[in-house]
Amino acid sequence: MKKSIFSLSSVTFLLVALTACNSGDNETNGDSNESGSNEDEVTLTFYSTMGEENEIDAFESIFADFEAENPGIKIEGNFPSGSYEDTLRVRMASNDLPDLFDTHGWAKNRYGNYVADLSDMDWADHFDESMEPILKDEDGKVYAFPINQAKDGIMYNATLLEELNIKVPETMDEWIAAMETVRDEAEGDVAPLWIPGNDQFAIGQILDQLSTPLLVTDDDNNYEDELLDGSFDWSNYNLLPEKLLEMQEKDLLNVDALTANDAQRAQLMSQNLIAFTFAGGAFGPDVQELNSEVEIGSMPVPAFFEGDEPSWIGGERHTVAASKDSENLEEAKMFIEFLAQPENAKKIAEATTLPSGLTNVDAENFYAEYYEKWSHIEVQPYFDRVYLPSGMWDVYATTGADLLAGSLTPEQVADVMEEEYQRLRDEGAEETEE
Repeated sequence: MKKSIFSLSSVTFLLVALTACNSGDNETNGDSNESGSNEDEVTLTFYSTMGEENEIDAFESIFADFEAENPGIKIEGNFPSGSYEDTLRVRMASNDLPDLFDTHGWAKNRYGNYVADLSDMDWADHFDESMEPILKDEDGKVYAFPINQAKDGIMYNATLLEELNIKVPETMDEWIAAMETVRDEAEGDVAPLWIPGNDQFAIGQILDQLSTPLLVTDDDNNYEDELLDGSFDWSNYNLLPEKLLEMQEKDLLNVDALTANDAQRAQLMSQNLIAFTFAGGAFGPDVQELNSEVEIGSMPVPAFFEGDEPSWIGGERHTVAASKDSENLEEAKMFIEFLAQPENAKKIAEATTLPSGLTNVDAENFYAEYYEKWSHIEVQPYFDRVYLPSGMWDVYATTGADLLAGSLTPEQVADVMEEEYQRLRDEGAEETEE
């Protein structure tokens, strides 16, 4: 009997002890949750095409500020640079887009069916009118938040042009004449037009920007309708590769145009060894940091035909859209609203050295003097985004490189462009039908 009583008491004691331990564990777990357990934490995936260090630093600073105000939300920033488009294409095909991502010029045409409508947000009342046709449709849907707006043209060494008494060119003929003056006065020591052709897309950028004044802006040479309906005669494109080849034959390009690396460009410009180049907004500040005596200007793309005006090329540059199928859509929109606060929008626009896409944000800009000088010039959209099927950017790059390498004639370049234009249009039509 005593043995039975002892056994029962032991069991009771053990149960009490286990209960106490479990209670203690629960209290400990409770304390742990309050002090930072990620059990209920939301992590937003964020992808951007931004690649400059100061741009990424600005975003990461905003990430930190947002997380401090919203301790239950973390942001996982991704800046994959050159692999961005391929990464997003794969994720789009599997309907697994990031919570937040940059639409890089394709907000409506490529990502339109995948992004949430942001029209109910406070900042949507402050769209710059030049951004509305790009990021807003006739039904009022807002496809993305505009971080900035592009005004691409040609960067030039304003100090050098002044020393050589060269007027900033407004036409293609004036531009070639200016480069010839640089070539002759500098006796071959300065590259009139410097191209980092190690990345073929740099050549594609030039051809894309110059396509607009060749095929769109001049009233007598406007082929918008034909380009859009597929009936465009590509012999009208011949003049562009002919001009690029002319520049090469006249020694107006750097001799290593096919192999030069973009990392060299700022250093060379800071040494007054470049006159003109096609570059992004961070280029000017980078040069000034190396040599404050060299002033970098920005000019619109010259007109091809007499009577036409130069063109800024741009519109949508960097954006943030929210995936409509995101499991964290509410939190994603919270971040966009935070990013759109004037102090944050100003910080990120200034980091990109481009104007903000919102009218209530007064961002200082490195090229403000030049944008003001050319404020009467209309901003034209990127040519390939409006008039060419998806995939033609690669064709621009490869045909341009082959032209400079001597593998293709200007006429053959136009033929390849036509073949790929028709093929990609047909593929796009088939995908739409499916």
